[in-house]
Amino acid sequence: MPVARSQTGKKPSTGALSNDELRKMDAYWRACNYLCAGMLYLVNNPLLREPLKPEHIKNRLLGHWGSDPGQTFTWVHLNRLIKKYDLDLIYLSGPGHGAPAVLSNCYLEGVYSEVYPDKSEDEAGMQKFFKQFSFPGGIGSHCTPETPGSIHEGGELGYSLSHGFGAAFDNPDLIVTVMVGDGEAETGPLATSWHSNKFLDPVRDGAVLPILHLNGYKIANPTILARISHEELEALFVGYGWTPYFVEGDDPAVMHQIMADVTERCIIEIRAIQSKARSSKSKSPERPRWPMIVLRTPKGWTGPKEVDGHKVEGFWRAHQIPILDPKTSPKHLKQLEAWMKSYKPDELFDESGRLLEELRELAPKGTRRISGNPHANGGLLRKPLDMPDFRKYAIDVKQPGQVEVSSTYTLGGFLRDIMRQNMTSFRVFGPDETASNRLQVVYEASPKTWMAKILPEDADGTDIAPDGRVMEMLSEHTLEGWFEGYVLTGRHGFLSSYEAFVHIIDSMFNQHAKWLEKSKLELRWRAPISSINFLITSLVWRQDHNGFTHQDPGFIDVVSNKSPHVTRIYLPPDANCLLSVADHCLRSTNYVNVIVADKAPHLQYLSMDDAIKHCTKGIGIWDFASTDAGSEPDVVIASAGDIPTAEALAATAILREHCTDLKIRFINVVDLFRLMPASEHPHGLSEREFDSLFTLDKPVIFNFHAYASLIHKFTYKRKNHDNIHVRGYKEQGNINTPLELAILNQIDRFDIAIDVVDRVPKLQASAAHLKEWLKDQIIESVNYAHENGIDRKEITDWKWPV
Repeated sequence: MPVARSQTGKKPSTGALSNDELRKMDAYWRACNYLCAGMLYLVNNPLLREPLKPEHIKNRLLGHWGSDPGQTFTWVHLNRLIKKYDLDLIYLSGPGHGAPAVLSNCYLEGVYSEVYPDKSEDEAGMQKFFKQFSFPGGIGSHCTPETPGSIHEGGELGYSLSHGFGAAFDNPDLIVTVMVGDGEAETGPLATSWHSNKFLDPVRDGAVLPILHLNGYKIANPTILARISHEELEALFVGYGWTPYFVEGDDPAVMHQIMADVTERCIIEIRAIQSKARSSKSKSPERPRWPMIVLRTPKGWTGPKEVDGHKVEGFWRAHQIPILDPKTSPKHLKQLEAWMKSYKPDELFDESGRLLEELRELAPKGTRRISGNPHANGGLLRKPLDMPDFRKYAIDVKQPGQVEVSSTYTLGGFLRDIMRQNMTSFRVFGPDETASNRLQVVYEASPKTWMAKILPEDADGTDIAPDGRVMEMLSEHTLEGWFEGYVLTGRHGFLSSYEAFVHIIDSMFNQHAKWLEKSKLELRWRAPISSINFLITSLVWRQDHNGFTHQDPGFIDVVSNKSPHVTRIYLPPDANCLLSVADHCLRSTNYVNVIVADKAPHLQYLSMDDAIKHCTKGIGIWDFASTDAGSEPDVVIASAGDIPTAEALAATAILREHCTDLKIRFINVVDLFRLMPASEHPHGLSEREFDSLFTLDKPVIFNFHAYASLIHKFTYKRKNHDNIHVRGYKEQGNINTPLELAILNQIDRFDIAIDVVDRVPKLQASAAHLKEWLKDQIIESVNYAHENGIDRKEITDWKWPV
């Protein structure tokens, strides 16, 4: 007989369910499985009230069956516990393409019909419900934003558990049940996220109940965790710090009893852990061993055991469509009909096609329904941040380019006070880089979260505590998963990362941006959630000491490819602009905001009042650097990014000194999307605005933070595009000085000035001596760096001439 085993090998009691409870729960489960199969196959005849015919079958069969029965089985048992203990519980589906399991429960709970009234709880509504699945104009096979109760789509595998923990942080009464697919468990992000239990505070956080679904197979291969011994598997999760319970078998009647016992035991353990921690007077609660479940069931459980002599149930062939051609094969049509009728739909639905009342009673009511829980529509619970006035943190800039400060250190004070004023709804995330990125002042508000062992020496500057609010773990995937889960359930956050290694979460950003686009543009019932705010720092131009591997500014290229309705890129040139941009981003909803700002001390240019105006416009002429007032310029020098801006200004100063009759217009860009046409992006400049700034025919030397191609992509439709000459990172670098790295990529002051001389006709002859001097400066600068290991003092001490 199948057994459930804890880490100690203890067997649970049996008979957790009465015979009547067992009958009803099994019937509800059969109804879910029937709906799952119907979604895969049927376009008509949803209740099989007439013999199944080819015209009832979809022309194109899409979707996945394999994980559905195990997930619906779990959901039925969660419903029982929600009702018994009045639980506040949400469910995340990790297995790939497992949407039918979630959708079937949404429909039976009545939530789907409430959100989409045309999918009514009757035969006509069921027909539409079946037809729309994996169908043009319908919905996909993942738990997409269109799915009520979902905060995790699962299009890309590996993030279910980190999303679940993010949802649980600061939600002390919430239980997040996460179904982890055994294929998903092979991904790096998922394997690492088991360690999230070292960051879950039983006092102020909710609980996460992982259920590892061992159905044995992926698309066409066995899964690793299903093929290792029980002892090895148990040891793995004990080593991760969990208490694993095993539910294994294929006999529904026996499995219902075991699952009821084990799930209830887990809920009781969770409540005991929380009660003990919350009643303790200790400021350092002991890290608990949270329970988890390993559910081993056949892949495609209750489906066809064989098709044409080939094993299906309990094998990889059950992964997608178990019977491939019922529309054209009479034999397979009969087999499909027999399979679907095995669920006895006539015993489950009344004459109208609605689930029988006695079965409807098994589901929770109102917002206790898993698919109707407001935490899974987090914008309903979101409250705006209580924001301090960012102007209080301003750098006093009396004249441009005279004072050097770290912009990110300045930002840290602002973030610290945001945290102080929002101690249950705001967290800062960073992959072991918060202090490195000069944000360490946030520790004055709260240390880093740490539920693992704390040593006496940690009191000397490690800044860790069980109740910390700064989330640090050396896994960008896990951090981003926490962050997304946190904001998807109604809270706020801020993540900083080294620029080169934020690429690790390129695809996670992609997935979240897609979620936002659907939610924002197509689903009015999903309330706006807080934006994902990235600070990209430790930038390419100051990775001269770490070398070539740390030099990659391409994340903003990835961001630029996503919908203009959900992405924003900001490159504030100084600390006051960074404060203004950060305030704007932290107040926003339904965006991914990317802020690019270096952590090292740099020159400051704008007073706070001027910074606010500049950031509000997103792009503008800097009068202090320009010499074209009241006339047409000879050249436009433009910049985006703090370090390229400094080099562009230094080049401008050289030209102003040596070419006194040269009319220069200096433009700085904060909001990168201002460069795009208004027809392509809501922040884009109109043709008239762009031409007014960049002229119709004058050379434009654009010093850019990242790869030059991005500026060309944004401006290729502009009238003066042929005269826009962009300088950016060219994949040239090693261990360099800052100026040498700039020279290698030709964003340095000397190369910019040479470019101006070459492109302004009247300078090509008159500035020949200047050009030679500039070339000499490049040679001298590189030689000095190679001899002394640093840049020349006239470079490091340069300030804007006043």
